[in-house]
This record gives sequence, structure tokens and C-alpha cells, in this order.
Amino acid sequence: MSLIRPFTGLRPAPSRAADVIAPPYDVLNTDEARVRAVGKPWSFLHISTPEIDLPAGIDPCSAAVYAKGRENFRKMLDAGVLRRDPGPYYYVYRLVMGAHQQTGIVAAASVPDYDTNRIRKHEFTRPDKEDDRVRQIEALNAQTGPVFLTYRRSSVVDTIIDEIARAAPEVDVTADDGVRHVLWLMRDRQRIDAITAAFDAMPCLYIADGHHRSAAASRVAAVRRAADPMHTGNEAYNYFLSVIFPDNQMQILDYNRVVKDLNGLEREEFLQKIANAFNVKPESAAVKPGRTGEFGLYMTGQWYRLNIKSERIPANDPVKRLDVSLLQDSLMTPVLGIGDPRRDKRIDFIGGIRGLKELERRVDSGDMACAFSLFPTSIADMMAVADAGQVMPPKSTWFEPKLADGLVSHVLD
Repeated sequence: MSLIRPFTGLRPAPSRAADVIAPPYDVLNTDEARVRAVGKPWSFLHISTPEIDLPAGIDPCSAAVYAKGRENFRKMLDAGVLRRDPGPYYYVYRLVMGAHQQTGIVAAASVPDYDTNRIRKHEFTRPDKEDDRVRQIEALNAQTGPVFLTYRRSSVVDTIIDEIARAAPEVDVTADDGVRHVLWLMRDRQRIDAITAAFDAMPCLYIADGHHRSAAASRVAAVRRAADPMHTGNEAYNYFLSVIFPDNQMQILDYNRVVKDLNGLEREEFLQKIANAFNVKPESAAVKPGRTGEFGLYMTGQWYRLNIKSERIPANDPVKRLDVSLLQDSLMTPVLGIGDPRRDKRIDFIGGIRGLKELERRVDSGDMACAFSLFPTSIADMMAVADAGQVMPPKSTWFEPKLADGLVSHVLD
């Protein structure tokens, strides 16, 4: 089996892409999705978050929700809003957000290579979230949420992508969040074979985002494989929908923290305690860290710059050296008493796309006692953790821009 292969994509009909594409299912909550879908009968939100078409308060994991998603999916197919391409293709996909641009390949990625860790992970998954994606895939008999993958840049792949992207695109739409989505079809068999060979020559791919989607695809494949006496390995269920970008084009933003209280400490006592591990300096403006080991702290209307002391940085551990780990191990756990950020209700996480003003707002409102701004995790650090077979702490990476749901789907026929 190849690491990736082309597939017969299911896409919006010509001129329908702007009506269809939607943010990823896990970016919006149900209330936000309801608002975004108003006046948009063909929005993919009706498929990815179908609870918006059912009474308020319904359990989003109830059987009725998956059935509604299947009904909405079928309606869009019957109306010709979604159509299958005539043959298996790769798709060149460009995302543009402000001055940032990244261009990659939409492909079907190998489930067996995921299972053997050639497609490498860096996060734990939750069984309930896996269950949700399994039921969604089974209800639609399709994978509609792409897994976001990355690879170490290849000049061969770069050249082919650049050649394809010189032509007029099949799709060029700007979503309501201002992100531009551009899609080209790679129909030429010679280029398709060259892309397949180039990826087969790579030692691995890395999951950037979509651990639950890839885990769900693996579970679906295992069940179907066991039930298929004619299994060959070429069936569509042996692959999962992915969008794959080179590492040098990926953009990770900061993933910041806010905490409800100071663990019973007074302000000055808190500052004294954190000075054991950090050099603390008051600042007159918001602190956006400019390097690893530097953090911003905001509380009671005042910003501070924190620089961790060098002896606190482990030498060779790819996880413990991460800024999210340094903050957790040197401040969150020993000073604020937050031992498990996955479950502790006193901490919340804010993606860097929302800016430092959101940190100030959460603290100034009285909702939170303090906020921490972080330097973004690097792609190299993410890859090092995955290569070591380890996992990153929760909320370590915030990738922007986000992929669109509904642009290309992978049918399991």
C-alpha cells in the first residue's frame, strides 16, 4: 500500500463552494453553528453539526443527530449540490489568511501506516470523541472532516504543486472569516504517480490536527476489514481523508492560559513564589513573548514579563523542554496547584488568534484572576515529540488557518 493515494472526491458543484464550505466541526459550538448557518441551507454545518436542525438542548451524540446528518447529506447529494468527480485525483489546496499562505495536497492517507506509526501522533485521544467521529463516518459512509498532516519539505512535491497552481483554480472562495480557500485538481497521471512516489519515499508524515478523526478512521477500517472476507487492502476504508502541507509553510500560533484564582495566595505572595523559577519584570504594555522560555503574565491590570531560569530547562527531553511544559511544571502545578490541566476546571485555554486583548478581557471581567501568554510551539518541536513516540501536553498547538469542511470529502465505497 502507498502512504497516500488519489481518490474520487465528493465536492460542491461548480459555483456552489461558497454556499457549502464551513469551519471544522470542532471549531464552533452548537449555538455558534446555528448562527453561522442562518440563511445558508447548503452549509456543510448541516452535515458536520446536524444538531442545529433539531430542537435546542438535544444531545449532539444522540442517534437522532447522526440520522439528521445522514438525511442532510443525502438531500445535498440528491439536489446536486455535492457531486463526485469522474476519477481519482489529488487536489492542490491553498489557504490564504492575511499575509500568510500555505499550499498542500488533499489525499487519502493510509490507515495501516497510521496504525504502525508511520503517520505519527503527538496527542492522546478521548474515547468519547473517537466514538462521535466513528458514528459520524458510519452514518454518512464518508469521511468529511480532513486530518491535517505535515511532512518535511520535499522539492519534488514543491515543483509539482507549483506547476499545478499556475493554472486557473477550480475553486477560489473567501469564507466569512476572511480565509481564502483555493483548489486545483491534479488530473495528470504522470504527476499523480510522481506525487505518490515522492510521498512513498518519505519516512513518515505527522498529524498536526485531527487525532480523533484519524483514530476514528482506523477503528472503522478495523471493523470493516474484519467483516470483509474479500478484503484486499485497496478498499476506500483503508484510507482516510487528509490535507498535507510542508513543514516550512505551517503556522502555529500561541495557545494561552487563563486561571480562575491564585490558589489562595495574595498578589505579592504569588509573585514571590514564581520568582523561584522565573525572572519577573513589570511591563507597561501587553507582553507577547518573542522567544522560547519567555512568558507574559497579566493580573490586576498589570503585565509582567517572565523569563524562566536556565537551570529549569531540561537538557534532552523533547516534551519537558516545551514552553507549555515549562509553565506547567514550574508554575501551574507547584504554585497554582493545577496538576492536571486536562480536567482542572480552574484553567481555560485561549487560541492566539483571539489576541492578547482577550486575555485582558477575561481577567478584567473578574472571570479569571490571571492570564499567561506563551511563545508558539514550533513545528520542529512537534515533530521531535512525535519522533520520540511521546505526546504533547494538552493545548500545545493552535494551527491557523483552519481547513474547510465540505470542500472535498472521501466516500467509503
